[in-house]
Amino acid sequence: MDRNNSPTPPDAPPYAPLDPVAAATHADPYPFYASLRDGPPLAWNEKLRLWVASRAEVIEEVLQAHGALRVRPAAEPVPSAIAGSPAGEVFGHLVRMNDGAAHETHRPALQRALSGLDLNAVREAALQVARQVPQQQPLSDTLFSMPVRSVAHLLGFADEALPQVDLWTRDFVACLSPLSTASRLQGASTAAGELMARFEGLVAGTPPRRGTLLAAVLAESAAPSRSLLANLVGLLSQTCDATAGLLGNSLIALLRAPSLRTAARTRDGLQAIVEETARHDPSVHNTRRFVATPVTIAATPLAAGDTVLVLLASANRDPAFNADPDSFVLVRAKRRMLGFGHGTHACPGQALACTLAAAGLEALLQRAPDVDAQRLRGWHYRPSVAARVPVFH
Repeated sequence: MDRNNSPTPPDAPPYAPLDPVAAATHADPYPFYASLRDGPPLAWNEKLRLWVASRAEVIEEVLQAHGALRVRPAAEPVPSAIAGSPAGEVFGHLVRMNDGAAHETHRPALQRALSGLDLNAVREAALQVARQVPQQQPLSDTLFSMPVRSVAHLLGFADEALPQVDLWTRDFVACLSPLSTASRLQGASTAAGELMARFEGLVAGTPPRRGTLLAAVLAESAAPSRSLLANLVGLLSQTCDATAGLLGNSLIALLRAPSLRTAARTRDGLQAIVEETARHDPSVHNTRRFVATPVTIAATPLAAGDTVLVLLASANRDPAFNADPDSFVLVRAKRRMLGFGHGTHACPGQALACTLAAAGLEALLQRAPDVDAQRLRGWHYRPSVAARVPVFH
């Protein structure tokens, strides 16, 4: 096992991450991020062959340079490993993977639909769905199942379909990782085709019930298209790793700080734990931007073809961005975070993700796990270049 993904004891080991990408799955990457913030505003990493942005103000500048910096390389809008496959088709339509006109086609409708959700009703529905996840399922798998099945329920899938949609979604997400094998990419394409077919059936069948996210999205859209259906698959895939990590890291916050257990007895307290976890130990540690036209960022000239690694988790711990950033503070006067993006590509599902994670955390604690024993057993993090999702022992 790679030392950066070894079991995590209660106290973090002393070694530093091997590089800014490996930091996402390191036991405690935050001192390393602090050392990067003390360096140049944009630092060239020769090993990774890219620029690294670690300070909040620089990251905001990068994320706002929409014309010059893009979310995908101009020459490869869809990863070559999945181009021409069902997974590639879905990927090519995702608004978060596109810029310009393609990005604006469905994003406004999705954003309006998400912002109009009744989060109290979502919380109740998600709690009921989470309680139905089999208790004999390993905890590390449950982190994925609870939020993914909840979003599938919100999108109008019948309860009996939720386990299969859960599996397809997890298979499809493999196409988003450069670490996936050929067999996993094939599985991702199969899953993409199945999910698209199921959404076609939902849209063509009986009108979705009022109050569902699917009904809200269709009400905001001119007409259902394959591009829109692909972005419904995208809602499931975005929920998968990101919300699983948020749920798991919120549980870790409870394991590490017994003082939080009083707050965890109330819904407001659980919500506060999740929202501070999203800042303090987020599920998405980095993203990338690709230079399309020459631009100067933080007084550093960047050439077309350059890549910038954007350390979102480092920005959240920047003392210029959040006071006392290394402390876990339930109630902050002005909590700021970039883990859900910033500017045009900011994730419109932030409130939904936190609501789903809080419901999942409540369901997990209702199962009365021995949190002290789990803390001693420890955890490590799933192999990833960007996501921080724990695997509990």
